[in-house]
Amino acid sequence: MKTDILATADRLSDQDLLVRLGVLAGREREASVELLAHLATLDSRPAVYAAQGYGSLFSYCTQARRLSEDAGCNRIEAARACRRFPVILDLLASGEVTLTSVRLLRRHLTPENHQAVLARASRRSRQQIEALTAELAPQPDVPSSVRKLPTFRAMPSASAAPAPAATSMSSEPTSALTPSSAALVPTPRPIVRATAPERYRVQFTIGEEGHERLRRLQALLRREIPDGDPGAIVERALALLLENVEKTTLGAAARPRPYPSIRPRTDKPAVRSRDVPRAVKRAAWRRDAGQCAFVSPTGRRCSERTFLEFHHVQAYAKQGPATVGNISLHCRRHNQYEAELIFGPHRQEANQKRGGGDR
Repeated sequence: MKTDILATADRLSDQDLLVRLGVLAGREREASVELLAHLATLDSRPAVYAAQGYGSLFSYCTQARRLSEDAGCNRIEAARACRRFPVILDLLASGEVTLTSVRLLRRHLTPENHQAVLARASRRSRQQIEALTAELAPQPDVPSSVRKLPTFRAMPSASAAPAPAATSMSSEPTSALTPSSAALVPTPRPIVRATAPERYRVQFTIGEEGHERLRRLQALLRREIPDGDPGAIVERALALLLENVEKTTLGAAARPRPYPSIRPRTDKPAVRSRDVPRAVKRAAWRRDAGQCAFVSPTGRRCSERTFLEFHHVQAYAKQGPATVGNISLHCRRHNQYEAELIFGPHRQEANQKRGGGDR
């Protein structure tokens, strides 16, 4: 039974687990490349899958080979790109590019640019690939729009309370919805996507209060923003919010006060505090460039930039001072990991239950 595989994996040591995952990921890439090569060949022989009763390669992938619709589309797009540029097979096998990267770039690859574009796409995230495609095929700015969204109702109910109104702020035009279809349309997901170099399309949904604030701002800012462009207003609001958050989180200031020197007292011992001074926070944030500073034994630095915490290199519980040299940025996972290395997992969990935070 396949459930035995889970039991086998649970018995592996930490190091053996990582080694095994590396081997399996390599096998998966090799199998995926081989599948793409065969799909590319089948795509050039439509009579083969037609004789089996499938009207398209997509139908063959999803029905005969039991691939999901997304997986089928991804692999068909990638297979067609590999047919034109076989070097993609080697890049996929080595893990330099992913199926998603190939799918996004396929329409922009030419015999003249494919080597340079694929080199730039190597080991890039989806967001970076989208920015690359926007550079290869820049799109004009789309007009801003603000519209009230239809109320989404999964099932009518006489006792159900009406859902609060929501407003969609989008930079792309929208079409009208019929009353019957309006009840079945969910709220769209937030979108931030590159459309051209240094230009981004943003789409999100706000509530009634947010919509009212937007309308008031449009009225008050008519002199500075005559057309009431929501994009310009949001940019201003982001600048003010970022300034406020940095001031609260990092103690950022236009003229920050210097960090006072600590002179030893002979008559009274200094009281140690867990709080990290603002000047130390600012210096640590600048030094670590707003990124987790944990470095693994192999030399890889963590790339996380969210849920960052100020970490005591020498633990606070072990008399570690709150100085620039002893404070670094760590993501939540690595902050906890470092604590477990020193105190063990059980003590760390108990400390968290008592309300304790970082070491």
